[in-house]
Amino acid sequence: MSSSQQIIDQTITWIRKVVIGCNFCPFAARTLQKHHVHYQVEDSTNTAFCLEALLKEIVRLDKEPTIETSFLIFSNAFQQFDDYLYITSLAEDLLIEKGYEGVYQLASFHPLYRFANSPKNDAADYTNRSIYPMLHLLRESSIENAVAHYENAEKIPECNVNFARKKGVTFMKLLRDSCIN
Repeated sequence: MSSSQQIIDQTITWIRKVVIGCNFCPFAARTLQKHHVHYQVEDSTNTAFCLEALLKEIVRLDKEPTIETSFLIFSNAFQQFDDYLYITSLAEDLLIEKGYEGVYQLASFHPLYRFANSPKNDAADYTNRSIYPMLHLLRESSIENAVAHYENAEKIPECNVNFARKKGVTFMKLLRDSCIN
């Protein structure tokens, strides 16, 4: 498997080309430009170790207020989407259990991401299809602040779906795949 730095570099490329390039998150460019993003690669395939890595990222965010968001990238684990959905569910439960509901929000990205009830080969799935399985921790306060200064923020998901579908599966897959060196 690739080195941690290579995985981080590929993830940054994916954020620039896909997330920012397609304007899937209109708030991402500013955070990336200010270097307020942390990337952590977790090599373990053990679910307990991966959840421990998530807790370490929460502690990092607690201790370092200049970090707006953290990507926990799983280089070897959760290659199957169902396994990933399971760890995501456990991670969400862990946030609640540890008293972080309303403090941090969890976003999920996976190479095989598929929205519930979406048709097979739906280009819209590429709005959350990343190059590695990852959990994305965001500060709720940062989200609230960004949304307060963005007109029609509630329409972002719909615009993303429309954009991806207009571009089509082939375009979205080629764009995402181009992020891997």
